[in-house]
This record gives sequence, C-alpha cells and structure tokens, in this order.
Amino acid sequence: MSLLHLTRRDVLAASTSFALLGSGRAAAAAAEVPAVSAAGFATTRLSLRTAGLDGAHDGLLVAHLTDLHLGPQTPMRRVKAAVAACAEADLMVLTGDFVTYSGAPIALFKEAFADRPPVPTFACLGNHDHIVSAPKVRSELERLGIVVLQNEHTVVDLKGAPLQMIGVDDGTTHHDDVEKAFAGTTLGRSRLVLTHSPPTADRLPRDQALVCLSGHTHGGAVNLGAVTNAFFRMVGQPYVRGLYAVGGNQLYVNRGLGSPIRFRATPELTLLTLQPLLSAEVR
Repeated sequence: MSLLHLTRRDVLAASTSFALLGSGRAAAAAAEVPAVSAAGFATTRLSLRTAGLDGAHDGLLVAHLTDLHLGPQTPMRRVKAAVAACAEADLMVLTGDFVTYSGAPIALFKEAFADRPPVPTFACLGNHDHIVSAPKVRSELERLGIVVLQNEHTVVDLKGAPLQMIGVDDGTTHHDDVEKAFAGTTLGRSRLVLTHSPPTADRLPRDQALVCLSGHTHGGAVNLGAVTNAFFRMVGQPYVRGLYAVGGNQLYVNRGLGSPIRFRATPELTLLTLQPLLSAEVR
C-alpha cells in the first residue's frame, strides 16, 4: 500500500504501535495467528543452519525471551510460564527491556526467574533498561546468576565445545559498540550474538555466518501488514519479526512477552535448534 493512500485511521493505528516501542522504531511482517498457550504466549520452534557452527553444537537448543517489561504491562503468570517452558533448552538468552519506565519492577526479577532452568543464561540490555538504570538492572540479573553482556563477549563450554556469546549493547540509546563486543572473538568457532535493537545486525561483521537474536519491536505491536511495514521502514526499522538474512548473517527478531496492546503480534517464546550447514549445501 502506498503512503499516499493511507487513511487517517491507518495513520493513527500505526502511530500507536510506534509509541509502544519507547524508541518508536519498528517494522512489521506478515500477520500470523499462532497457537497461544493459556498463559498468553506462543512458542515458535525453528531450526537454523549455519556454516559458522562447530559440529559438536549440532542440535543445540537455544531458548530466547525478550521484552519482558515486568510490572503492570505483563502478567507475571505469562512470564513465569514462558521461563518454565525453557526447561528443555541447552542455553537460555534474554535480549533486553526487562523494565519499562520505572525501577520498581526490578524487585520482581527474583519471582520472574524463580523457575529458570539450570542452564547457562545470558542477557543483553534494552533501551528501557537504560532509561531506568542499566547498572541496577544488570546488578539484579547478575545476582540471579544471569550473565549480562554489554559490548563484551564470553565463552561457555556446551556439548564439549566452546560457544562464544557476544552481547552488543542497545543501539536505540546509542550504547552499542560492535567493534568492542567482537574484539578477541575467534573465527571458526561457534558464535551467537545478542542485541536488543534489530538494526544492529546491519553493523555486524559481514559474511561470517553469525546468528543474531534480538527483540525490541514487539512484532509490530499493532500489525497492520503493509501499512505497518511502510511506516516502520520509513523510520529506519526494516526488521520486525521472524528470520532475516542480513549481510551474510542470520537475524531472528522475537516478538517479546510484554506490552498489553497487541494486534496480530502474539507474545512469543522462541526455541531455536542450531545445526551446521552441510558441505553439500555450501555453494
């Protein structure tokens, strides 16, 4: 649909979805109506093949949650159920916006993650975490044993091989430093990138078969298909939900758990199975 043919109602509806993001930058993809659990979220299962994966990590299951927005915006029942549903995973990742505009929900972190499975858990921060207090959010997450990565990386041994976890800080609030985050990482080993804002994927090292996980968009929040796409592209947010090929890497944008206002953008838990690209598939 052309921007010249948008109705006033279309403009208002798309503007509502912008406001829900805090930064106002998002894009929307095709509408979906996935199966929704009693707790109000859908589980997306996806297999990703990548040439950048160590063979030992074939079948590695990654549970991805984002945009919890703890507090009035998100029912605690939904958060706890989604966290508990990560039990089958080998690794759990969280890509920012644990709070919204108040620091009060930080007190809810312990309850929210009470049923977190005993697997390595890594996080990056989002724009709302910086708005409230990045040091406080980071401190509370680390108190719970969650490793927070802000323009830094670490290595975890999984299935007998090293996995490099790279966290790029939030780009919406201009705290991102891709070069610093990747400094000292090693080509030829499994690498997984976490970042809150999807356009950060455009600045990652090109053609390195990276898998990058992000959130921020709430899947468009109010997803009007072509209308939302047009508005969000116009404000510089071309990635809204699901899987994208970006600069020779793969980006997955999770719809998030929080936000009370959603239309065709169901809250989401993503379970990603990582697989190496077979030699016969390389052209």
